[in-house]
Amino acid sequence: KFKTSPAPKDVPEDGLYLGTNTFRGDKKKVFMNNEDRFRHFYIIGQTGTGKSSIIQLMARQDFHDDKGVCIVDPHGSLIEDLLPYIPRERADDVIYFNPADTERPMGLNILEADTPEEKDLVALDAMNMMVKMFGEEIFGPRIQDYFRNGCLTLMDDDEEGGAITDLVKLFTDEEWQRYKVSKVKNPIVKSFWEKQMAQTGQREKQEMIPYFAAKFGQFYTNTLIRNIVGQTRSAFDVSKCMQEGKILLMNLSKGLVGDINAQLLGMIAVSKIQVAAMRRQRLGKDERKDFFLYIDEFQNFVTPSIESILSEARKYRLGLILAHQYIDQLEKDSKLSGSVSLKGAVFGNVGTMMFYKIGPQDAEHCAKEMAPVFSEQDLVNMDAFKGAMKLSINGQPSRPFSIEVPKPWLDTTYPKDDQAAEAFKQLSRLTYGRQKDFVDREILRRIG
Repeated sequence: KFKTSPAPKDVPEDGLYLGTNTFRGDKKKVFMNNEDRFRHFYIIGQTGTGKSSIIQLMARQDFHDDKGVCIVDPHGSLIEDLLPYIPRERADDVIYFNPADTERPMGLNILEADTPEEKDLVALDAMNMMVKMFGEEIFGPRIQDYFRNGCLTLMDDDEEGGAITDLVKLFTDEEWQRYKVSKVKNPIVKSFWEKQMAQTGQREKQEMIPYFAAKFGQFYTNTLIRNIVGQTRSAFDVSKCMQEGKILLMNLSKGLVGDINAQLLGMIAVSKIQVAAMRRQRLGKDERKDFFLYIDEFQNFVTPSIESILSEARKYRLGLILAHQYIDQLEKDSKLSGSVSLKGAVFGNVGTMMFYKIGPQDAEHCAKEMAPVFSEQDLVNMDAFKGAMKLSINGQPSRPFSIEVPKPWLDTTYPKDDQAAEAFKQLSRLTYGRQKDFVDREILRRIG
């Protein structure tokens, strides 16, 4: 049976509405202060438990409160459900990123950075993405070294830039390589080419290069992904999206674009938001506009840098909402370089937790977070759309309490406008997408 427990006395009376607490016949609405959202929000629940209901509830309010938002959705269904709830007057804010729309691909280039520090961060993050996708057995230390220096080389070309699709050409076409290296300003990268690569024997090169090509080949042989990550200029500037409070919807439906492509694009988006957040150091405190990043199945899209995002994001006014299904999804990533435990990073840095019904294998860990109010048994026996919550109130975690979240399809707070949803998609592809044959030609001209 579902266990109820009263909400604390000091639950805010207004702000972001999260649901209702019912205890012994007393109903109390639960709200969250805006300030507490920058201590982040963690959601866990198995499929069918209503995990997306709280995301829908929060995002709809963000749309209507003029908030800047990015939603990374590996299934596509969450975004489809949310589109009709975006108010028409925010049409110009909507960027609907749909990689399956191959006729008008939107560029998303990981290799974009302003300063030497940013270039280092981006190259390291890109490298960690590869390690995460391919594993360290395949993507070992030497390949990592080649890869990172390759990325830094391409980014040092200020006129033309470069994309991850260009790496194979950089290592296989010696004339082009000389041309690119001539533009390098970073002394460490220069010495990589002039000393380390120059001294690398022919045999070793002959072994490494096909191997390199085999790994990265998929980014330029598959047109869908090539026409997105191979554009040297991204379709939208993430820093501007954050400052202007855009609504960035990443529809990464795995069924349509394939697992590894969805994962790569999601990781690039998250990395770009992190770089953009850190860029805000240059802005005065009052100039940093609130921005909220929702990531479903977040363990697929984060690299070890998530820990610094979680701990630093508050001062950059970036609030994260992280959702997934099982805790062991956070464990199997220990092969990442630096092997930060994702579990430690998340549980150590998150202010608000919402537990829907969970599996018995996760109950022990989750019960520790919800003790002494909820036992393992209570958490495994939740009803759908109900959960246990620990809410950040003025920076302090509350005593855990039970909460019921409204079912999104019954919630009529905001009007639903399917026509507008369709219009947002069209406007977005015309504004940010580029014609396929144009993109094809441009990429082939560069790396043909």
